[in-house]
Amino acid sequence: MFNKKPRNDSEYDALLKSEGKIINNAKFEMEPPSEAFKESLKSEILQKRRENSSNKMKKIFEVLTFPLNPKYSISVITLAVILFLGLNAAFMQPEEDGGNMISLTYEKVKDTIIKTAGQTQKTDDWQYAYKEEEEGFFNRVMAPLSGARSKSTSFMETIDSIGFSTGGAKDINNFRKNIENNYLPLPTDITYEGLFYDYYFDTGKQQNCDKLFCPSYAYAISEDPFSKNPEYYLSVGLNSNIKESEFQRKKLNLAVVLDISGSMSSPFDKYYYDRFGNRIELKEGDFGKTKMEIANESVVALLSHLKVDDRFGMVLFSTEAFLAKPLSLVGETDMGKIKDHILEIKPTNSTNMEAGMEEATKLFKELENIDQNEYENRIIFLTDAMPNTGDFSEGGLLGITKNNSESKIYSTFIGIGVDFNTELVDAITKIRGANYYSVHSSKEFGERMDDEFEYMVTPLVFNLQLNLEANGYKIEKVYGSPEANEATGELMKVNTLFPSKVEAGETRGGLVLLKLKKISDNGSLKLKTSYEDRTGKTDGSEVEINMTGNAEYFANNGIRKGILLARYVNLMKNWIIDERADYIIPQPLYRCMTRETGIMDYDRCLIGIQLGQWERQSISLKVSNKYKGLFSDFKKYFENEKNAIGDDNLNKEIEILNKLINY
Repeated sequence: MFNKKPRNDSEYDALLKSEGKIINNAKFEMEPPSEAFKESLKSEILQKRRENSSNKMKKIFEVLTFPLNPKYSISVITLAVILFLGLNAAFMQPEEDGGNMISLTYEKVKDTIIKTAGQTQKTDDWQYAYKEEEEGFFNRVMAPLSGARSKSTSFMETIDSIGFSTGGAKDINNFRKNIENNYLPLPTDITYEGLFYDYYFDTGKQQNCDKLFCPSYAYAISEDPFSKNPEYYLSVGLNSNIKESEFQRKKLNLAVVLDISGSMSSPFDKYYYDRFGNRIELKEGDFGKTKMEIANESVVALLSHLKVDDRFGMVLFSTEAFLAKPLSLVGETDMGKIKDHILEIKPTNSTNMEAGMEEATKLFKELENIDQNEYENRIIFLTDAMPNTGDFSEGGLLGITKNNSESKIYSTFIGIGVDFNTELVDAITKIRGANYYSVHSSKEFGERMDDEFEYMVTPLVFNLQLNLEANGYKIEKVYGSPEANEATGELMKVNTLFPSKVEAGETRGGLVLLKLKKISDNGSLKLKTSYEDRTGKTDGSEVEINMTGNAEYFANNGIRKGILLARYVNLMKNWIIDERADYIIPQPLYRCMTRETGIMDYDRCLIGIQLGQWERQSISLKVSNKYKGLFSDFKKYFENEKNAIGDDNLNKEIEILNKLINY
């Protein structure tokens, strides 16, 4: 078709569709036109010259302007003038020069468009600078700112739906990476909600959901794998009426706070502080990327998910806080240059997390009167969480974060490095609207954000409460919610629910598990829930169920998987606490668990291990013979349950058990 001049409009339209994609939207680089396209366009131009047809002349402009990249704010009039002048100059060339004429005009139009785009209102408003000193450290050259899986058996109306997961931890990557690198984790490195979010759950949904939040319930009776005592559980499935195809986050006002303290200079898989709190001397080139490099790359990955009507600002902090970029519209910002600046950031002095959060909070002052129904406000805080200056108590940073949440400015913490201090961040992210992730690979984090960014910044359900009215049971423990310790015998509380993906009828992290204490044989339970949406409107539901029997029973595989994973977390926490106790008191008089007691809830251990400072210290991986035996027995139970549930993803926990058994 391209060897001859188009004869009519239909042939012309076919040419337009085939050869119209001249501009590469990703990089705004024009590809050279094919020879067939040149010949066809040349024929058309010569025909236009002979016929002087303004109507067909418009078609040529359509070919050249078809998919212009919207990130360059060129007005339609400006673009039309550019193209008209370029093509008009081409028409004045002799016919025998037609071939060169097309290529020359093409390049002129290309250069003119790019030059004009560079002269639009897009700005590089980066404000932070540094210089390298002789000692190799970095010093600010600006004044500091002031103030410083198997298929589900439940209801299958899930083809186009999403569910919910709780706030708090969104993974247990720090637990996994510490063991992988032969370090003993902290008890807070592994959380119930973090592990639950690694898996998909049958929520027990049996009917259509007609509200923002629709809980579903299932119960189970299961023997402890060691003591063989029966235990009673109730699961709360986190369902929603939101369709995935209709889900769309609000516009986003995003402030990124980046830790540029000295500890960020350490290798990504090594501890910056040894077990006595002394700084480790690091030689350049000894290891791979530093935490600073991974953090920079992770921020750049986040920015790719912002839209033109979002706002973005950035604060850096070390000893003090510095405004790197004011909060401004993405569509008016040269994001390419901003990303380049971020990738050049280097680490410097001490760590004052409070100063960073305070400065980020100030960015939102001018937005106090914006429509909260139109915009979401979030601070994303990237750090290794090892403050050593300023008010680094839980109260200081916790207080700022809590006050922000009351003003609908919510927080996400992203932990950087194997020595990320989960003990500090775990306390902070129990706050309304908060969550946290661990980063151990910028590539992996970028891929994860491709799937989760929209959900991560969009809390939808707040202040969820479940009241249990029962004569035969009371709530003993809650698993899968960061607010678990706030539960009483009759009440469960969850501060925040975030949207979560549904696959094959199962929801990622879509379960909260209640361990019940049996008081009598009366199995009648009345469950009342209440919650708020993001506008403050309240809703809720009420249901009655009946727990019967004493033999082992699981209503579905979702609750069975939840019980298995909760026991796994408790066992790991018991092991970590006991092994850390051995470093302080050799041969302690008390162990967290025995075969007789069974798997205890970790917070019932009599020995509590806490660091004396937030500068996290490394302890070499240790597995006593007693725990090797416990792990070996638990592995058999775990494998049997995995096979019954039918989820091969559980093999990654078996791999950890194998390492600990054979270490």
